[in-house]
Amino acid sequence: MEDYITVIGGGLAGCEAAYQIAKRGIKVKLYEMKPIKFSPAHSNENLAEVVCSNSFKSNLHTNACGLLKEELRLLDSLLIKCADETSVPAGQALAVDREEFSKLVTHKIRENPNIEIINEEYTGEGLDSTKHITIIATGPLTSDEFAKNIAKITEDDKLHFYDAAAPILSKESIDMNIAFFGDRYEQERKKEESIEDWNIRRKQVKEGSYINLPMNKEEYEDFWNKLVNAEVVELHKFEKREIFEGCMPVEVMAKRGIDTLRFGPLKPVGFTDPRTGKRPYALVQLRQDDTSGTMFNIVGFQTNLKFGEQKRVFSSIPGLQNAEFIKYGVMHRNTYINSSKLLDETYNLKKNKNIYFAGQVTGVEGYVESIASGMVASLNAVSDYKRIKEQRINKDKIVFPGNTMIGALSKYISTPNEKFQPMNANFGIIPELEEKIKDKKLKYEKLADRAIEELKKKLEEGE
Repeated sequence: MEDYITVIGGGLAGCEAAYQIAKRGIKVKLYEMKPIKFSPAHSNENLAEVVCSNSFKSNLHTNACGLLKEELRLLDSLLIKCADETSVPAGQALAVDREEFSKLVTHKIRENPNIEIINEEYTGEGLDSTKHITIIATGPLTSDEFAKNIAKITEDDKLHFYDAAAPILSKESIDMNIAFFGDRYEQERKKEESIEDWNIRRKQVKEGSYINLPMNKEEYEDFWNKLVNAEVVELHKFEKREIFEGCMPVEVMAKRGIDTLRFGPLKPVGFTDPRTGKRPYALVQLRQDDTSGTMFNIVGFQTNLKFGEQKRVFSSIPGLQNAEFIKYGVMHRNTYINSSKLLDETYNLKKNKNIYFAGQVTGVEGYVESIASGMVASLNAVSDYKRIKEQRINKDKIVFPGNTMIGALSKYISTPNEKFQPMNANFGIIPELEEKIKDKKLKYEKLADRAIEELKKKLEEGE
């Protein structure tokens, strides 16, 4: 075996992985194609370039991403430490000076004697037969050539091309006094049933059905006006052609005419509003998004609205006035592997134990989430390296508790899911508390406390 571990990609995940490996006395060859070659979204020659927002999201203990940062601080994350040191005023959020952040990470990586930075494009040729440990952290803009070789080593036809996704909501935040379970035309097949009986039965229907949000004419027109006048995110030039050819944002569809949505994703045909006994003027459907039925996505609502605008506009839909957005809708280029089929909870490729993946190419979405994946992959790559060097038979996997945010993300990306899509840190992927708590802030505080306590126990046990 080679006397080093290879890390491909000098972004957030790759730099975290390289640092954690080097910190443990193992040499790293870190491949980064900049400045020889830049992706369409990159322009800075430094490592760990922050491309989109400069925000690493909330620092609050009761926020999912805030909790993940706390966990990473306990694990001595280099990237979070650099973010803290280069932070700029942003209220309760952790935001960074982009230039200073990238410079500091680059300095920390370059000064480490165990890390060799190789500035060239790594195409992945022969990667399927590699006999040394490799972490692939090439990000959502993986080059076409490398993508072909990733397809070869994963034995998957191609990388997923993730160009749009609808918002995902917490089921418990939906007002079920307005919303109702049911499939299209089901009610019309039950015309002999009274509205009173239907109202009783609809509360008992759970699996296999949509949650439906009926709207009258006034409610629909109010929603439509808010939607067509909302602010959108400006896409990168290279994304516009690719995204709009294959997908239509709900706000673009709405601008084609006030009734366009009513003949599209909001068509009310086949439904009866249990409150009125009549067909609604328009109807929004929510589809179950996880096996436990705690998360639902808004059907047909792929969108390019700014996150704050999504909350404002979509919360005007009857039944969603108090909706908790677990994940906002996004539209951008993001190539990723089907991790739910290909990886285990350590981000290790099941078909080739010498290969790990990290970062957004795995289906975690967000800066801090990418850093977390680099942490998990690197700790397990180190464990592998030591096992081989010491000629031990058993592999000691480092799996974080599912009640922690870092462990819940690892579990999410490795759990079989036919509709697998990228996911941010959120409390919806963490197991519920034994006690039922209605106060959301208190509930999240207890979930976060439990996570930190379990992570500390894990650290006391040692790697």
